[in-house]
Amino acid sequence: MHFSIPDTQEVKEETGSTYTSYNIYINGVFHCSARYKQMRQLHDQLRKDFKSATFPPFPPKKLLSLTPEEVEERRLMLERYIQLVSQDQRMGSSDIFNTFLHTAQQESQKEVPEHVTLDVFLMNGHKITVNITSTDQTDDILEGVASQIEIPNEFVYYFGLFLVKKEDKGNNSIVRRLQDFESPYISLRTANKNGVHRIVLRKGYWDSAYDEDLMENKITMNLLYIQAVSDLERQWILATKEQLKHLQTLQQRGSKREYLRFARTLKYYGYMQFQPCLTDYPNNDTPVSVAAGGKELNFRVHIENQVKEGSFKITRMRCWRITTIYPGERGDNDSSSSPKLELSFEYLMSRDTLRWITITSDQAMLLSMCLQSMVDELIMKKQGRKFRKPHERHHHKGQKAGKTFSAGTSDSSNSPEAPLSPLEVPERLIHTVVGEKAKQDGKTNENGVTENDAFEGIGDDDL
Repeated sequence: MHFSIPDTQEVKEETGSTYTSYNIYINGVFHCSARYKQMRQLHDQLRKDFKSATFPPFPPKKLLSLTPEEVEERRLMLERYIQLVSQDQRMGSSDIFNTFLHTAQQESQKEVPEHVTLDVFLMNGHKITVNITSTDQTDDILEGVASQIEIPNEFVYYFGLFLVKKEDKGNNSIVRRLQDFESPYISLRTANKNGVHRIVLRKGYWDSAYDEDLMENKITMNLLYIQAVSDLERQWILATKEQLKHLQTLQQRGSKREYLRFARTLKYYGYMQFQPCLTDYPNNDTPVSVAAGGKELNFRVHIENQVKEGSFKITRMRCWRITTIYPGERGDNDSSSSPKLELSFEYLMSRDTLRWITITSDQAMLLSMCLQSMVDELIMKKQGRKFRKPHERHHHKGQKAGKTFSAGTSDSSNSPEAPLSPLEVPERLIHTVVGEKAKQDGKTNENGVTENDAFEGIGDDDL
């Protein structure tokens, strides 16, 4: 996951005094605000539970009120701190870190826990209504949905909850996968301030070989079938007229297993499709359609009224980074007032040649998350690990339930050696900001990158 603290705000208390609050964004979306003392408390608890870890510098306490320059310096230090802590696999997935983020989200939204209902949808629009507490975390909701539709425990975490936005032309676009440090109820309500969103249950893995496990169970096979039919209707999976006719025949027969086996042979099965955007490959400002899946990023570039296709394997990406470009920064004539997001990755074009390739897209954060989750899944398979089960999660959480994040408490149920949850290892990404504010401050970070743990596994056969 990518964390940033791009700005602050002055908050007035009931007593009349004011304090500075730091706005925390995750994957480019506002998540919560936190005071310095709350983040100091997080730092102290992490140091207590992870004694052997190396911590980044934490901004020191100040006895006197801070000047605007000192507030900005503290903001940069806190941003750097939370980015580096989130990159540590043990700390970034710990109960302490997740509880801090979850509690801060509730406090920022002034959310009082109450009994509510939440609608979760399948890809065909079928609605599942679950009774929850408004502050329940993502995995609580996922397990509740799974229980209601009777997904076996061993298959619950093959699936995930995704935030999906309804676009102007009636299409749907995936915004992101919901994480356990947030409340889906709160996140959905916040997202709906900027368009119509819904929470959707989809499979949460990339390698279609996992389909074989789910096809052994009637319920999970039906979920795969629903998603495949939906993706074909939306043309997220491509098929010829003859192939579509064959699928329609299988559908009419009710042959779901055969339908899935045939669908798995089609182009872009198991891929995530992104909205049209621009790339600098092979030339600057080249229109491109990008799909992620199959251990690659697939490009369909539009050149001189022709569509040319190419793929970039994740095992040949040495690293990648996200950059925010503010209007006018690069001397162009762009009249837009909105910043642009870029995903750049360094790719091994040949044995001795590395090249940076950039995608300019509003979905750059989601692209980065997809790259990281594909890498995590690849490493998980190489290490022989499997998807966790609900009882393993609750055993790991121990006595955390009901505990609040307050000064002087420590969650000793989390061991530094606790096993990580597959596909939930935080993304080691530092956000590069290029813009007028960063330029004026002289603090633009040009070196923030996500190193690819799968890159070193490249063999001669891959080249």
